[in-house]
Amino acid sequence: MKLPLNLRSNVGILPSYKHGLKSCLRTKNFFSTNELEEYPIRSQKLDNGITYVTDPRPGHFTGLGVYVNAGSRYETKELTGISHFMDRLAFQGTKYTSVEDMKAKLEILGGNYMCATSRESMIYQTAVFNEDFKKMAKLLSETVLYPEISEDGLMHYRDSINYENSELWTKPDALLGELAHVTAFKNNTLGNSLLCPPEKASSVTEDSIHSYLEHFYHPKNMTLAYSGIPENVARNITEEFYGHLPKSNQPPVSSEYSHYTGGSMSINKKEAPLVPYQQEFSHVLIAMEGLSVTDPDIYALACLQFLLGGGGSFSAGGPGKGMYSRLYLDVLNQYPWVETCMAFNHSYTDSGLFGIFITILDDASHLAAPIIIRELCSIAMSISKEEAERAKNQLRSSLLMNLESRMISLEDLGRQVQTQNGDYISPREMCERIESLTPADLTRVARRVLTGNVNNPGKGTGKPTILTHGNENQIGDILSLCKKAGLGK
Repeated sequence: MKLPLNLRSNVGILPSYKHGLKSCLRTKNFFSTNELEEYPIRSQKLDNGITYVTDPRPGHFTGLGVYVNAGSRYETKELTGISHFMDRLAFQGTKYTSVEDMKAKLEILGGNYMCATSRESMIYQTAVFNEDFKKMAKLLSETVLYPEISEDGLMHYRDSINYENSELWTKPDALLGELAHVTAFKNNTLGNSLLCPPEKASSVTEDSIHSYLEHFYHPKNMTLAYSGIPENVARNITEEFYGHLPKSNQPPVSSEYSHYTGGSMSINKKEAPLVPYQQEFSHVLIAMEGLSVTDPDIYALACLQFLLGGGGSFSAGGPGKGMYSRLYLDVLNQYPWVETCMAFNHSYTDSGLFGIFITILDDASHLAAPIIIRELCSIAMSISKEEAERAKNQLRSSLLMNLESRMISLEDLGRQVQTQNGDYISPREMCERIESLTPADLTRVARRVLTGNVNNPGKGTGKPTILTHGNENQIGDILSLCKKAGLGK
């Protein structure tokens, strides 16, 4: 069946370009990690329902992580915006340790520690010298289960959050990325903003924080991950610091599927906060519903993101930094009036978001949408074997180099077990799946996404998501261009 994607419909008003893709060498499959067969990874549960998993491969550091099924996706109306406060409370004072003592102990231990809020998870992680892991495990459990909450602290966090909200306007890519979720999943799940609304921040109290903890922080809603310690030691640590938690009668977090709506949002630059160094630029984002982290085609979609690539108009990198990606060769190297052009791919437990963001001079803003649509349509029409191999090599390289970090490999372990019902896919298996991809696989997945036929559980509309920041009249009618090109339903 002939697809409605029509590249020719939008290229007529664009400057022509020609380029040749240089050949690249095929890399061999080298793995810096130890063979996983020697160190099997299994998730287990305590009697109270808490899940834990360990990667026992030894190293100089031990990693400890706690992953809570929480975040903006699961916030109720009463708990709106509180996820944004939770990472501020981490590694501060606790019920048993003062702020001063916590900072002193962390400084003595050294290593790394962090907390981050995402749409689907609260992430707490530490990495410390092997001999100190039990001391760090104690501090980690305290900061997760018993954070100190005071009105003075909340006042400080409110100021910090309000500043972060205002600072977002100076970062157009981050601003449109956040608003893309709000627009694409309007009034449901993934459309809940990561940021606490300013009007809500002032009403967050100690009681509302405690309500959040009671709602989300119970055993069956938590996953613990360890790296660098044996399985029996991981069990002992889990029992010592989390085994006392009682089984909870709390219902599981909302099982509502993410419903992709698509839609448009336009920000008039004249009405937006003034950002002096951004006054001559317009920003446009076009996205489609992507794939979930458990979808078999997720590796192909990740490969398509690397194939498109992109970045800023200036880069100190070379071919290994993505300079041979399509958005560099076909856009950034061709059009001096394009400041930034990059592909993005966000994947969640049951849906995702895939598209392109562009920053362009105001005088050329009417060309922003045709450029994006042309590049999106092109990956559904033709991908050479050379391009596919380059993108696959870059994806594998990025995956393996990132997993060299103890903190990143720990997060990968914990989040996989958390989101895949206890299952874990090893780096070797991921690389094998990437290696098996063909150009035909990539074009098939591109067509699946770009025509709005992902068929995720939430039964999305298949319509494009469009965001603009600039002069709407000058940028033009993007939805009509999308329809003409067959982008979306």
